[in-house]
Amino acid sequence: MAKKETKNFILRVDAETMNAIEAWAADEFRSTNGQLQWIITEALRKAKRLPKHNSI
Repeated sequence: MAKKETKNFILRVDAETMNAIEAWAADEFRSTNGQLQWIITEALRKAKRLPKHNSI
């Protein structure tokens, strides 16, 4: 399987939100970055904004 290209960006999040994301990530045995990627992917999927071939 080919490795996907990734892009980096800075995200500013208030401390309370970040604490909630970190706790959620820990509950699901993910890194904070992995959790954020999952949240974004799920939101895009629900909004039908992902290409059909992208089945993360």
